[in-house]
Amino acid sequence: MHRPPDQDAEAFWRDYLTHGDAAERRLRALFRRLPQDPRCTLCAAPFAGPGATIMRMLGKRPSQKNPLMCTTCFDFMAKHHGGAEIEGSFLFADVRGSTSMAEQMSSSDFRALLDRFYVLANSVVIANQGGVDKFVGDELVAMYFPLLSGERHTAQAVATARALLRETGHLDPDGPWLPLGAGVHTGLAWVGAVGDGSRTELTALGDTVNTTARLASAAAAGEILVSAAAAAVAELEPGLERRSLALKGKAQPTDVVVVHA
Repeated sequence: MHRPPDQDAEAFWRDYLTHGDAAERRLRALFRRLPQDPRCTLCAAPFAGPGATIMRMLGKRPSQKNPLMCTTCFDFMAKHHGGAEIEGSFLFADVRGSTSMAEQMSSSDFRALLDRFYVLANSVVIANQGGVDKFVGDELVAMYFPLLSGERHTAQAVATARALLRETGHLDPDGPWLPLGAGVHTGLAWVGAVGDGSRTELTALGDTVNTTARLASAAAAGEILVSAAAAAVAELEPGLERRSLALKGKAQPTDVVVVHA
């Protein structure tokens, strides 16, 4: 990553996040093909398998301060805080009925179940050219924007949600091993590095992100609620079910398209 200029840092970040560096885009595409997961959520450098050996030679290994990033990406974010408002797409996916599930199993078994979900979700997000923002309890927050995902970032977010439902067994006759509901939305959001020192992370903030969270909360198990705006950009099938929802904290109803695995 190139160091942003001392002046007009927001303009640098906006250009970087929306256009990126061509060489870095090519490297990320290459890294994504090297074995194996887990990976840096930004540059897709593999942290395990034969690919990890190559990455260590390049100085890329899991950061001790944020294991979702490699040392190179984390050091850049920690040193050069900043960000900009850009067009992006966002995915929230969380477990339905997790409280009841936790009551019916030991805490160690429940932790193992969530760990399985975390590993799966990270892999699916990376495979669909997204980045994991964070895991919050039983919820995944992922982001897609041009630097990571190209111009079709909304379609990548929907593809990730569909893949998550498939991989958690929502097409299986016996039902899913983990019931998920998800939300996808697209629009303007502030994307950049926040925190300080060892707590630095890349995240997204704003109403678009909050709306995505509300969509996920309203989704039933096996459902992906895609905002009408995101559905239009992703060119979803016109015959899909449509709803108008009164989301918590939103003054106006939100039109959504309902997608399944």
